[in-house]
Amino acid sequence: MTSKPKTYHVKSFGCQMNVYDGERMAELMAAQGLTQADAVDADVVVLNTCHIRERATEKVYSDIGRLRKDQLRKNGKTPMIAVAGCVAQAEGQEIFTRAKVDVVVGPQAYHNLPDLVAKAAAGTPSLDTDMPLLSKFGALPTRRKVAPSAFLTVQEGCDKFCTYCVVPYTRGAEISRPFAAIVDEAKALVDAGAREITLLGQNVNAWSENANTPEGRGLHDLIRELDRIPGLARIRYTTSHPNDMTQGLIDAHRDVESLMPFLHLPVQAGSDRVLKAMNRSHTRDSYLRLLDRVRAVRPDIALSGDFIVGFPGETDAEFEDTLSLVDAVGYAQAYSFKYSPRPGTPAAAIVEQVPESVMDERLQRLQAALNRDQHAFNAATVGRTCTVLLERPGKLPGQLIGKSPWLQSVHLIGDHAIGDLVEVTLAAAGPNSLTGIERIAEAA
Repeated sequence: MTSKPKTYHVKSFGCQMNVYDGERMAELMAAQGLTQADAVDADVVVLNTCHIRERATEKVYSDIGRLRKDQLRKNGKTPMIAVAGCVAQAEGQEIFTRAKVDVVVGPQAYHNLPDLVAKAAAGTPSLDTDMPLLSKFGALPTRRKVAPSAFLTVQEGCDKFCTYCVVPYTRGAEISRPFAAIVDEAKALVDAGAREITLLGQNVNAWSENANTPEGRGLHDLIRELDRIPGLARIRYTTSHPNDMTQGLIDAHRDVESLMPFLHLPVQAGSDRVLKAMNRSHTRDSYLRLLDRVRAVRPDIALSGDFIVGFPGETDAEFEDTLSLVDAVGYAQAYSFKYSPRPGTPAAAIVEQVPESVMDERLQRLQAALNRDQHAFNAATVGRTCTVLLERPGKLPGQLIGKSPWLQSVHLIGDHAIGDLVEVTLAAAGPNSLTGIERIAEAA
């Protein structure tokens, strides 16, 4: 492409961090005067990639080819394509070798996207996979309008080096954004329409400022400060690591009314031997005792987790340990995956890989147990009165969909607007959502 692009499209894959990054990249494009368009029409298409799952890289190349064919068929042209995110960081220059793309930019360098696009428009394919320390946040535009529930990145990177995970290599070392910068952005989000903010990080509860000093602050201190922002009704955070779940953060779940009763705390497996092989810093028992401490201060908390089945060398008995842990916890939500080897990670070199058919069978059994518990949790909340934050239209006339404090989808019909906080009684539970009936206050 040699002409200046006028329209853009950002497509994000994977985690909530990528959703946040995708939103910011869209804002960068809009700040340059570009207009958002569908992928089949946009002059610039940004593929904001995830590298966690197997075959993620091949999916990117497939998407690139499909985008070019779709636009050529419809418009007689091909778009400028920018590959961003973790695949861009991992593959780097190799992407130019394997596919016709114009820009490759890593997750710590996407604030340079407008300059890279300008160079590509002038005929020079551009690569930036540098990993500067948080400089991108100061270069991002002010957020003018946001959804009622907004993401706010407070921490990036990971120092845990779980043996199956590529995040330390694609996102870099753990680093925390400054306290004041986070508070300022949170205030700007509320001014732009947010009623709820979810704090994001690869290990969000590792966020700290001046750690190991008398004046040091942790995530609980940040949450307590955000709780003081007028108009901010709800605070959430994800994803947490058991190793960083401090007593101060647990106490915040007791003391801070705006901190929602929901905790996503990945465990990954129920066997101590497998956990050690994964380089997880917790044991089965320490994880369960940690959940007991959280439930002691917030008995109604909804728990969520992550699981990997078929980690190299996992035996039938060790998988049964995972199922028994699920039975012991009773998760309200959970994510579960088959192990997939990521190039360059220690687990990929382990000889005893579990057969695909065995992983399939284990995943089906695990997901059946997790679905059972999610349904049970939803059913147990029927009859409760709670506040629902309305976030988007539903499929039926007059229907709106929002989230309960326990992160359940709730749909109701009434004369309300997106962004309203409505007191409802949860009247019926389905597999993935609940029906709410507005609670009308009794006359005095």
